[in-house]
Amino acid sequence: DAPEGADLPLDSGGGLPANTKMIYTADMSLETKDFDGACEALDGIVEDLGGWFESRSIYQGGGSRSLRCTVRVPAKSFQSFLEQAGQAAHVTCRDEYTEDVSEAYYDQESRLVTQRTKLDRLHALLAQATEMEAIISLENAISDTELEIEQLTGSLRKYDSLVGYSTITLRLEEVYKLSTDEEVAVTFGQRLGSAFALGLQRGISGLEEFCIALAETAVVNGAEV
Repeated sequence: DAPEGADLPLDSGGGLPANTKMIYTADMSLETKDFDGACEALDGIVEDLGGWFESRSIYQGGGSRSLRCTVRVPAKSFQSFLEQAGQAAHVTCRDEYTEDVSEAYYDQESRLVTQRTKLDRLHALLAQATEMEAIISLENAISDTELEIEQLTGSLRKYDSLVGYSTITLRLEEVYKLSTDEEVAVTFGQRLGSAFALGLQRGISGLEEFCIALAETAVVNGAEV
């Protein structure tokens, strides 16, 4: 069954059956001017929600730092983490995904029951077998069945982990200015002054070129005389 109290992040109607096996994941990109403060806040959020960092790396380059991490939190706290992380730093991207693995989960669960029943019967037959050929054949069948049971059990445990704990891939960038910061408005007077200064600069540059050309002409004419 799904974890007790697990919410349904992407199902606005909240009408999924209780035994539905849903996997919730998200990709989230954040930016902050206070990198240390944001990292500390994220650490606190993960701890408070009963989650953990599956991976966590901090990179330094170009005078700024960045955090790359994979966070696991209980499925019931999936939306809560995304909202709180969005308060700890500015969100630049947030993508949420959902996957219904109910069919695959219950199919493997049914196969596991079948294999366990088969194993019990094989052991019963082995206990009654007297011929060496039959014994060897039954032992091989038991070994194959035990391996199948082990694989199915491992697969179901993985599903349980993914269903019970959501996965968030998170990126945090240290920035000098947030992408939402407004550019300083440029007034008409400032634009006019800038254009005048540029025109003046170009005029002076043109005058200098004219004087240089005139001087070169005078030198050439003097030499010819």
